[in-house]
Amino acid sequence: MATGLEAALPVREIALSNISFGPQEIRAITNAIAEDFSQHSVLRNAVAELASREGQTPASAVRLGVCQYLLGRYEQAAETLANADGGAVAHFYLGRSKFELGHYEGAISGYESARTAGYDPDYCALAIAEAHRYNRDAGRAMELLDQMFGPIEQTSEYLYQRGATVAAIGSNPDEVVRLYERAVEADGRHPGALFGLALENDRRGNDERALRLYQQAADCFPTHVGVLLNLGVLYEDLQQYERSRVCYQRILDCYPGHARAQLYFKDADASGDMFYDEEAQKRHDRLTQILNVPVTDFELSVRSRNCLQKMGILTLGDLTRTTEAELLASKNFGETSLVEIRDMLTSKGLDLGQFAHERVDVEPSYDLSNLSPDEQALLSRPISDLNLSVRARKCMVRLGLSTIGELVRKTGDDLLECKNFGVTSLNEVRDKLTQYSIKLRGD
Repeated sequence: MATGLEAALPVREIALSNISFGPQEIRAITNAIAEDFSQHSVLRNAVAELASREGQTPASAVRLGVCQYLLGRYEQAAETLANADGGAVAHFYLGRSKFELGHYEGAISGYESARTAGYDPDYCALAIAEAHRYNRDAGRAMELLDQMFGPIEQTSEYLYQRGATVAAIGSNPDEVVRLYERAVEADGRHPGALFGLALENDRRGNDERALRLYQQAADCFPTHVGVLLNLGVLYEDLQQYERSRVCYQRILDCYPGHARAQLYFKDADASGDMFYDEEAQKRHDRLTQILNVPVTDFELSVRSRNCLQKMGILTLGDLTRTTEAELLASKNFGETSLVEIRDMLTSKGLDLGQFAHERVDVEPSYDLSNLSPDEQALLSRPISDLNLSVRARKCMVRLGLSTIGELVRKTGDDLLECKNFGVTSLNEVRDKLTQYSIKLRGD
């Protein structure tokens, strides 16, 4: 096994030496960091040394700019590469840097210049298609993909880009999954395909499969920030708080000011320090099981049974949230039935009305009178159409919300009471709803 110094040499040598620098050397750096994330700090130190050297040449600027890109320093990378040697690699990674900054037209220009300078034309075309997709022109992206033929069609990058484009168009979810699966079969370390397939499984509730795919994607470099955020949330759900903190810390190592990663790290850190009372949890589980016992399991008089049915009382839990006065106020329900109900609850160690204070008030109805037919139809659409993050989406599942209409009946405080749901997630939900000109109740 190589020592730490021996393992560090390739990354440092590639970043600082005067040997040729192209796609092969870039893959060597990314593979080294994927195998051992501590190599990220080796690259960071090498970049600091390279940037401090006097007499920067156009050729060394290419090396510096690409390494800055790998570290996630996209603005620095774009500035450095714009003053590099004007070669194919410089233009391609200038395009990549502008893409990450959200300058999609500039990215396309960079990729076109890279193709003219001799960079692989197929990969330039795929990058251009991706930029069009992110620029909300999935139709143009698909046109470009349809024009590509030959061996490139069997590569993981092509299959991934096609899957992501079909997903953006929204025409065939099953085809999206098939394309991502083929991409992963072609290259089990393709970060985009792994992330896309994990996300599709996550949305379908296949948590175990999603977890494995997120873990595979997290072992790639550069790692998609969404992978680490979603994987961290899944670890939190499994109460593996140390693992979730590692995910968020990896983001912060690359992007120290990442607000969501900072907040999630703080939440996971606090959750990991919480004392877990196993016996108390067992008692709570036993009580919950008893409260869910239906009243039809007991031999009640016809009068008592009919009265409970009319009042919508179905379980022992419903009775513990109902007072004696409320039962007696029901038509045909008298003292005899009351004694019968009391005895039934006593046999299970419960009292009538003991949890009346925990009863949830009926939510106010949502006023649809001022909404157009299209707006009313919007409220019937599934929450999945909002494309929420994993953390926000799992809160929706915990609250039993499946449509946008059910969501807007909730207040911000209602959502904040959900486990692992914080202010960042609340703002995300509000932003998504604002895109449709609707709000949470009380906003």
